Amino acid sequence: MDRGARRARRVRRGAGIPGGGRPRRERRALRRRPRGVSTETLAPVFAALADDTRWQILQELGRADLSASALATVLPVTRQAIAKHLAVLAEAGLVEPVRVGREVRYRAIGSRLGETARALDAIGAEWDRRLAAIKRIAEG
Repeated sequence: MDRGARRARRVRRGAGIPGGGRPRRERRALRRRPRGVSTETLAPVFAALADDTRWQILQELGRADLSASALATVLPVTRQAIAKHLAVLAEAGLVEPVRVGREVRYRAIGSRLGETARALDAIGAEWDRRLAAIKRIAEG
């Protein structure tokens, strides 16, 4: 093997790159995803909370169980728009409909928000761990 091929091989393995000559385990740790965090479970929640109106609806439902008509009097949106927003929130698992006589009231599901908060905490902890690993490699 000539010098050029050996050099190319070293570069591919990471020699000469800061932290590139580190053991595989350390390099893999920098690429690892947090356990228990799934895009399929978080994406609908974030999509539902991305809209300001849905966020306001969720805040109102956190105070008391309300119907779509009651929410329409509090928010500057039509009852039909409220109903569509409630359907999105229900599909994401953030609210649930409860029939009270002839009226359907909606209730916020706090456990779903708690799950999301725990998932975000896990992601934050994973990033803290990754950044600490990068700092150790850089200061090496």
